Amino acid sequence: MAVHMKKHLTIVIKLGTSSIVDEKTHEPLLSILSVIVETAVNLRKDGHKVIIVSSGAIGVGLQRMDLDTRPKHLPKVQALAAIGQCRLMSLWDQLFGHLRQPVAQILLTRNDIADRTQYSNAQKTFFELLHMGVIPIVNENDTLAVTEIKFGDNDTLSAITAGMVQADYLFLMTDVDCLYDKNPRTYPDAKAIEVVEDIVDLTADVSSAGSALGTGGMSTKIVAARLATSAGVTTVITRSSKPGNIASIVKYIEAQKAARISNYNSLTSTDETGIPLAQTAALNHHSTHIAPTSLVSSTLQQETPRASQPPSRTSSPQIDPLALPPLHTRFLPNLHPIRDRYFWLLHGLAPHGTVYIDHGAWHALSDKANLLPVGVVDVEGHFAQQEAVRLVVVKRLTGHPQTPTTPPSSASISNPQPHHTNQAHNHAHAQGISTPATSTPVTYELRNPAPFEVGRALVNYSATEIRRIRGLRSTEIHDVLGYADSEYVALRENIAFFGMERSRPATPALGHREGTAEGT
Repeated sequence: MAVHMKKHLTIVIKLGTSSIVDEKTHEPLLSILSVIVETAVNLRKDGHKVIIVSSGAIGVGLQRMDLDTRPKHLPKVQALAAIGQCRLMSLWDQLFGHLRQPVAQILLTRNDIADRTQYSNAQKTFFELLHMGVIPIVNENDTLAVTEIKFGDNDTLSAITAGMVQADYLFLMTDVDCLYDKNPRTYPDAKAIEVVEDIVDLTADVSSAGSALGTGGMSTKIVAARLATSAGVTTVITRSSKPGNIASIVKYIEAQKAARISNYNSLTSTDETGIPLAQTAALNHHSTHIAPTSLVSSTLQQETPRASQPPSRTSSPQIDPLALPPLHTRFLPNLHPIRDRYFWLLHGLAPHGTVYIDHGAWHALSDKANLLPVGVVDVEGHFAQQEAVRLVVVKRLTGHPQTPTTPPSSASISNPQPHHTNQAHNHAHAQGISTPATSTPVTYELRNPAPFEVGRALVNYSATEIRRIRGLRSTEIHDVLGYADSEYVALRENIAFFGMERSRPATPALGHREGTAEGT
């Protein structure tokens, strides 16, 4: 049976500065950029929607101003970004113009999407541009961005963009073919990690720290992959110097999906006698009398490998093994993606503080209840009403508050206890939850179990107000504050959790092609 690729995929391609300009001369890498343009246009002709997240403004600005190194003074960096962004967009427009492909520029900061209305407007602009057949070219607005409103790096920006437009694929282009379990430049026996089913189990070399011009590295790509896959986006890391590989990888993955669906349909569909079609075809082909149950079981085992087995690169019988795609690492999307408002709560807003809640409150929130003040253990930071905060689960102390002799580190908050879910802990580690000062008595257990972050919330009260009403019943709010704007600290519709369950039980597949250690 022929396998047809699904049309109208949405594909986000992220290019780092080192993929756009030469690290030493700062000259544009026209050979790579031309292939990127050709690849994007061909994807458009195949019916797909394409978004490019492009770094490089500062690098191009350095070349324009004949500077050798990136300055450290922020205003000068932002000035170079203003100079370079103009020329960078002109370059993209010229290259795409040769193929009569219209493009659009979108510059974002986290502040631009912190407001739900602005986030929705940005989302609608993306959708309208894609509907018009335009390729949006996205970059962070470095001229305006400061630490408080920056995405941090364009890997994160690309992941948020992919989640915002509900993309099918996010390609993170880098200077190696894929992730390896060890540094392939140092260890010739390094094995390629081709499929990652659960990022929490990932053990990979992340020693690549990014170029001298850029801000990202391999570790930021893994963080971006975690964010994008949580939104249901298949995320791929592959070599930026071979952008033409993107189409081959997409075709291969889509062919695999179609083959699995076709095989499943053949196993579940029956003929007029009620016998599965796959069984009838096999019987006719082999002219043997195989017991129906054993045949179906055997077919199922071939098409559905056990979770403990790494997927074979030739396991799909309807895909020519000679047509394997270029080497890459693929992060499989979460089976229960976070979308729309909850994605915005988790990733569109920068948290301004932390609200510590007890396990009872956490379980109630998991059952769709609102957050009551009685479930709040402590508050940290300075935030106002309707600002975003981290939600951190702690064990409430039953005795007197304790003053730690040693301040707990962010690692003590992020390191998971056996009964906690690792994904939330890893996110806490990535975000770096702050901890109370050593002189401040705390009302929760610091290390056994350690606090762990579970999500975000838009709060109905300020930090000062929540600090005064924590642990109280809702009926007591008015007596303490003199008013009661709400009986809840936060409404459930304004609370979003990180993925609290593993997406799949299997560990990452360490597949590799013998005799190679590409990326050296």
